[in-house]
Amino acid sequence: MIKEKIARTIGKYRLLNKNDKIAVAVSGGKDSTTILYILKQLGYNVEALHIDVGIRNFSRKNLDNVKHFCAENKIKLHVFSYKNEYSYSLPEIQQILVRKNIKLKNCSVCGVLRRNLLNKKARTLGFDKLVTGHNLDDAAQEFLMNLFTARLSLSARLGPKTGLIDSKGFVPRVKPMYFIREKEIERFSKKQGFNVNYCACPLRALAYRNMIRIALDNYEKENKNVKENITGYFLKIMPWLEKRYENNKEINKCRSCGESCKDEICMKCVILGNL
Repeated sequence: MIKEKIARTIGKYRLLNKNDKIAVAVSGGKDSTTILYILKQLGYNVEALHIDVGIRNFSRKNLDNVKHFCAENKIKLHVFSYKNEYSYSLPEIQQILVRKNIKLKNCSVCGVLRRNLLNKKARTLGFDKLVTGHNLDDAAQEFLMNLFTARLSLSARLGPKTGLIDSKGFVPRVKPMYFIREKEIERFSKKQGFNVNYCACPLRALAYRNMIRIALDNYEKENKNVKENITGYFLKIMPWLEKRYENNKEINKCRSCGESCKDEICMKCVILGNL
């Protein structure tokens, strides 16, 4: 069932083709492992990209799971780490920011650094597409987060295919599991016997997304289709959002690192500059 849904989403939104060299961002959790497995089953040319953020036993276990899965399924694996690329692990970065009284949430910092590293490495390695394991729950949460914080301009860049424009600096990011519920993915991964980490990241407890996730899950108990309704509404207004925020399409080069970004200095360099 999940396999067929993914195939339909890929076809409807033209996310991938069989000639693409595809990187799958694999964390070691159920979502990214499932999409890597299914794309391999569907005959796509996939390789795995894993980012080790350095959260002690949690990250070590994830890396072990990814290595085992890729070896078992004959998938080429590329591993990179915050420590090697940025000189600090995520906990070390957060400790420095706290010490300097710079109030940036763990997930915000990690998201910026992870996206930058995934894009940079996918581009350097010559991949045509970058696949992530985002699902229906993620999509509904992201739209609500942007709506509640008056940042709808960010939503204009979301959807099954990420981004407002095509740019050589960005490897196109796609989400083949965009319409699949997290619970469906969990059932599938357990049925397949995947050796994955079902525990949440230990640093996410105070994240704004986590608050939205809990609220939405509670609301879903009384309104079973609420996540489908939210993403369905978002996709309906997406053309309006793209037109409304078309001025956000301008791309600059970061004065510090040279990577493509919207402002003069990319957020990755802003964060690292504070260290």
